[in-house]
Amino acid sequence: MKNEFDGAIDRLLTAGIFLPQAVDILERGMIAGALRSAEGNQCAASKALGIHRNTLQRKMIEFGMAKPARKTAGRAGSTRRRRIA
Repeated sequence: MKNEFDGAIDRLLTAGIFLPQAVDILERGMIAGALRSAEGNQCAASKALGIHRNTLQRKMIEFGMAKPARKTAGRAGSTRRRRIA
């Protein structure tokens, strides 16, 4: 396994890939692979990656693998009134 990584590192360096780009490539590949093996189950994929599910979702949005979740308005603008006894 170490020999495979050493070869990949040599290829990245000779291709002129900088460290931040290499990290993005590795993260994107591992996230895609974990989601594929977990059949899209984000909870299982996050466990396989050793990261929190929220971190996985944030990275998926960052890499364009998922759409950002809409935030609900909550109580803002609610027309419901409290009952006063």
